[in-house]
Amino acid sequence: MLSVLGNRVYRHLFAAQIVALTGTGLATVALGLLAYDLAGDAAGLVLGTALTIKMVAYVVVAPIAAAFAERINRRRMLVALDLVRAAVAVCLPFLTEIWQVYVLIFVLQSASAGFTPAFQATIPDVLTNEEDYTRALSLSRLAMDMESLLSPMLAAALLTLVSFDSLFWGTGFGFVASALLVVSVILPSPKPAAPRGIYDRTTRGIRIYLKTPRLRGLLALNWVAAGLSAMVIVNTVVIVRADMGLAESAVALALAGFGGGSMIAAMLLPHLLARIEDRQVMLSGAVIGTGAMAVMAVLTATTPLTLPVLVAGWAAIGFGYSVTLTPSGRLLTRSAHPEDRPAVFAAQFTLSHACWLVFYPLSGWLMTTSGATVVMAVVTVASAAGIIAVLMVWPRNSAQSVPHSHHDLPPDHPHLAGDAPHSHAIIIDELHPRYPQQP
Repeated sequence: MLSVLGNRVYRHLFAAQIVALTGTGLATVALGLLAYDLAGDAAGLVLGTALTIKMVAYVVVAPIAAAFAERINRRRMLVALDLVRAAVAVCLPFLTEIWQVYVLIFVLQSASAGFTPAFQATIPDVLTNEEDYTRALSLSRLAMDMESLLSPMLAAALLTLVSFDSLFWGTGFGFVASALLVVSVILPSPKPAAPRGIYDRTTRGIRIYLKTPRLRGLLALNWVAAGLSAMVIVNTVVIVRADMGLAESAVALALAGFGGGSMIAAMLLPHLLARIEDRQVMLSGAVIGTGAMAVMAVLTATTPLTLPVLVAGWAAIGFGYSVTLTPSGRLLTRSAHPEDRPAVFAAQFTLSHACWLVFYPLSGWLMTTSGATVVMAVVTVASAAGIIAVLMVWPRNSAQSVPHSHHDLPPDHPHLAGDAPHSHAIIIDELHPRYPQQP
């Protein structure tokens, strides 16, 4: 897996991801403390609103940013957005009003909504070999899981030496370091084939996404993954502290189970994907995660839950979650021409976060009104529905050649190469505005 770090450009981009993730992890801890400092007992409401603003920014801003990214040098765009994020981070310690937190969080997350899809779309242009790209996806997933485990510990260590508002300076440093690493390499920045209007550029990624069967299947898998992860992220603290009556350290241990399961999956995936097609692997992950959630629902309904059981259940769900989502970059890369990849990655970013925007509040509300068993049962049913949708909309072997005709093209058109009908893997574009019907 580490062999891809031999590529200098990717090595710098991966390092940029690491330092930006670390800074973001520090900001997560500091933001909670800032909310408590400003709002006291209402800190939970402030954080909940901030998370909602984050999701709204992701859903709304990503496709708009992708439209403008088509006309901007990709390296300059990534560096500029990193610097915007750094500037917002160092402003956060000076806030005195809650509304100011909301405004800056929207600016920060809007910059992230532009940065993340463009960054993700750059990696397959740098690592053109699919096996290398698969290793990079797994490495990225490991980095995110490690950040979720290590950043809170780093924050705790720093808080013994400095006040919480100093953590925001660490966040700013992380984003500046990310910008310096990005500017230190030359990035590919494919140009669009023809000028397009702003509406076309804004909606192009989502239109390509929803017209491609395997990406419609990916959307259903995003639904499954969002339901599983929202249950863990939103309700672990309630289950451990209120239902089980355990200490705060047990919350960290339970969440470490989820992250550990995800990391194990990330290490296994390059070997699995070399032998098994993406559809089967990702569906298997969804089934594992959904099955584990169903088992947890039964256990909470019939026996007192213990911490080892919770950690094991969360680990199985984390494993299924990672197997379900980590290969998604391969599907997105296969489903778009290089110049359209930022738009398609932005569509994935928008639509996947729309799923979380549904499940985050739903999980919290059901936990408050009905308890853990009901939430787990609802998530199980919703995830099972997502798996059924995948089977319905994502045909087998969708990456293979599809025989089709172009009745609107002259016989000597270069695309036909003298063959009518002809056959090739389908990517939605001007010549293929819709996916051909398969027999």
